Amino acid sequence: MAPHKHRKSSCVSGLLLLAVFLSAAHPAPAQAKLSVHWEELTGADFIDGIKRSQGTCLLPFGILEKHGPHLPLGTDLLDVRYASLHAAEQEYTVVFPEYYFGQIFEARHEPGTVAYSREMQLALLQETTDEMARNGCKKVLIVNGHGGNNSLLPYFAQSQLAKPHDYVVYIFDERTPASGGPPKKTSVDQHAGESETSKMMIARPDLVHQDRAPSESGADQHRENLPDGVYTGIWWYARFPEHYAGEGSAATHELGEYQMNWWINSIVKSIAAIKADDVSLKLQNEFYEKSTHPLDTKQ
Repeated sequence: MAPHKHRKSSCVSGLLLLAVFLSAAHPAPAQAKLSVHWEELTGADFIDGIKRSQGTCLLPFGILEKHGPHLPLGTDLLDVRYASLHAAEQEYTVVFPEYYFGQIFEARHEPGTVAYSREMQLALLQETTDEMARNGCKKVLIVNGHGGNNSLLPYFAQSQLAKPHDYVVYIFDERTPASGGPPKKTSVDQHAGESETSKMMIARPDLVHQDRAPSESGADQHRENLPDGVYTGIWWYARFPEHYAGEGSAATHELGEYQMNWWINSIVKSIAAIKADDVSLKLQNEFYEKSTHPLDTKQ
């Protein structure tokens, strides 16, 4: 009996060793990483993405306009998507596809500019956020990558109070740190200048033609003299008719790396705070309810 028992034990051991070998040779497939790109997700993965992001979605907002003589027309779009996608990978969020339907009337005289009517800008943005919310995005964070949207987006957010919505619109409108990092060489640095060119060196260095930057002037032309506090829509063209404000030739990879990392980290912090926000929607709903009978609202 003893020898037979020994042979049985050896057989079992051999089978176990074979199983281990086969397992090592053909490991179980690793779980696929969930993309942050809305357009890359399958229907089932999209549901998982919305759950994982806690109903928080990003809408990076760029534009198509001239950026001096040396940067691509889609600079704002490329930069804001680079920052947003990298932030979403750190603090998981579903990121809406390319969006560039903003305010850029001041560049209509330049080739490649796409300037939609004001009615279309607001209507399309409203329908876009409505559709995002219908698909589970109850917290929509618009990350602005274009200075020309600085008035449009706060107005859009404010207009959400005009009628009830079951979601909240948040705006993040910072692109450049106020201080820190490598010292800048220029004082005028508003459009396609030192900072913006430096960030494009990180997002899409293959599209930066820094050698062309000096071929046009990005200096303030001071062609309009009005008192402080007086605004006119032609102010930008009066000061920067070439749609270039700064010196792209002063840009550096080091400055771009610092500013882009700051931007990404700032978006990450915003996403985390918005995920944790359980107050805004409650207050918004309270406002909607009270706004239907203002005479009954306690003072």
